Amino acid sequence: MKTIKCMMDHLYWANARILSALEESGTKNKDLLKLVRHVAVAERVWLSRLQGKGSAPYSLWEEAEDLTAVRTMFEDNAELYRVYIEGLEESGLDEMIDYANQSGVPFRTSVRDILSQVLLHGQYHRGQINRALRIDSAEPAQIDYITFARL
Repeated sequence: MKTIKCMMDHLYWANARILSALEESGTKNKDLLKLVRHVAVAERVWLSRLQGKGSAPYSLWEEAEDLTAVRTMFEDNAELYRVYIEGLEESGLDEMIDYANQSGVPFRTSVRDILSQVLLHGQYHRGQINRALRIDSAEPAQIDYITFARL
């Protein structure tokens, strides 16, 4: 549990840093805004599944009007995940969750694997965002785990 809690803390930190980098860049790149929104919504989708709720109300690839709503969603996600994880016992990591993906296909996955997906998915897309910022001559965010661990 200690490792997962620490990795989730890194996720919250990295989300805030990537949003700040996007804000500082002043980008109007719709693909970047859509991508960062996708990360926030995907976190919410997985949390809904972990909580035994459906994820059908969420649309993963809508455009984002601005970063304010995305920042709010990241902040809400962080609080909701903290509450969820605080109530989770080590043995709960191996609990199997039944859910349907966004296309309605049923799956069964462990809590451990779902949390790992949330962690890795966000890091993958934050890397894509950083690369796009660099290409646009903007300053990318330092989001490496080791940077977080040194704080």
